[in-house]
Amino acid sequence: MTTTIDAPRTPIRPAPKKGVNWEKWGWIYMRASGVVLVVLIFGHLFVNLMVGDGVSAIDFAFVGGKLSSPFWQWWDVAMLWLALIHGSNGMRTLVNDYSRNQTVGKILKGAIFVSAVVLIVLGTLVVFTFDPCPAGAPADLVASFCPTS
Repeated sequence: MTTTIDAPRTPIRPAPKKGVNWEKWGWIYMRASGVVLVVLIFGHLFVNLMVGDGVSAIDFAFVGGKLSSPFWQWWDVAMLWLALIHGSNGMRTLVNDYSRNQTVGKILKGAIFVSAVVLIVLGTLVVFTFDPCPAGAPADLVASFCPTS
C-alpha cells in the first residue's frame, strides 16, 4: 500500500469562479468607509459641540444655517450614505453568518436592502429640500440670514 502526498502548493479548494468577488469588495468597503466615517463623524461632532457656544447653540436656526450651505449638505449626505450602506452591509453579513434557512435569509436581506434604500432616499430629500426660512415662523427662531416678514 502506497500513500502519496500532494505537493505543498496544491490547492485544496477548486479554483474560484469567474466574475466579481462581491464579498471581497464588501470587506474592502467596510474598511474604507469606516475610516472615512470616523473623519466625517468627528468633524460633525466637533463643529456641532465644540465650535462656538457648543451644544447650547444648537437650535433650528443653527441647523438651518448649516443646511443652507452646500458644503454641509454634502458633508451630511456623505455621512448619511456611508453610514447606512456600512450598517446595511454589516447586517447583511450577520444574516449570511447566522441565517440557517435560505428563504429566511433572502427575506431578511431584502428587508435590509429596502429599509436602507428608503432611509437613504428620505434622508437625502430632507437634506437637500430643507427650508431654513419657513414661512410664518417667529423671527427669533429662524436663521439670521432669513428675511424678516
